[in-house]
Amino acid sequence: MRVVAGPLAALAALLAAAPAIAADWTTVTTPSPGPVRVIGKTAQGCIGGARALPPQGVGYQTLRPARLRQFGHPDTIRLVEALGRWSAAGGHGTLLIADMGQPRGGPVPSGHASHQSGLDVDIWFRRAAQPLSDAERAQPLAVDMLRPDGKTVDPARFGAVELALVRQAATRPEVERILINPALKQAACARATGDRAWLRRLRPWWGHSAHFHVRISCPAGQAECEPGPAIPPGDGCGTDLAWWFSADAVKAALERFKPREPAPPKILPAACADVLAAP
Repeated sequence: MRVVAGPLAALAALLAAAPAIAADWTTVTTPSPGPVRVIGKTAQGCIGGARALPPQGVGYQTLRPARLRQFGHPDTIRLVEALGRWSAAGGHGTLLIADMGQPRGGPVPSGHASHQSGLDVDIWFRRAAQPLSDAERAQPLAVDMLRPDGKTVDPARFGAVELALVRQAATRPEVERILINPALKQAACARATGDRAWLRRLRPWWGHSAHFHVRISCPAGQAECEPGPAIPPGDGCGTDLAWWFSADAVKAALERFKPREPAPPKILPAACADVLAAP
């Protein structure tokens, strides 16, 4: 029996995880009961006991409420609320909060590979001078920070307030990283003054020119949470950033976005099956 104990244990774990792969996480409309549990990775995980971000608060509003993607860890909720208060206090308008996660996290059918464990939130660069109506929230209009060429920053759109908003988010202690368009990272590197340590958290990524994607670190006490890869030292404004404007980056983008057969679904941690099955 000792010889097969390892394989049997592995098989049991696989079978426990299997329902989490096949289930449609979008059909679950409420968080699971009990304490908050961040399980797995942001691109391969789930969250138990998630909290809902109120549809509006001081200095912010949520977008596309029908998608039910305004759930996350309490630290993620507090981050959004803090940024909203900052925007309101500075007279910068209402922040528009796009996707966080589903009521129990897990994979979404479109739009994201991550946002699965309650630690991610998309924040639009566009801010509303007046609170949006329900109809405007249901079908909001994004504003791209790049020129029509899709390669260079429009300084009339990505101005001092937009840069200050990103900096405000990047200097929050709970924030692990921020995904942002390479051209916007380049603009931040060029314009930043004083302490530049926060620039390290701005990680260039494809897209992300109408919004920035904030990810917080694994919260304290969440032993089932798997952190992401470590961020390299330095402000990230040198060789690593230059790659994104190279011929190799163009080739990588063509490879990344070329049509292909859908990848098989990832196996979620076994604990996610319990989260999904909870009443």
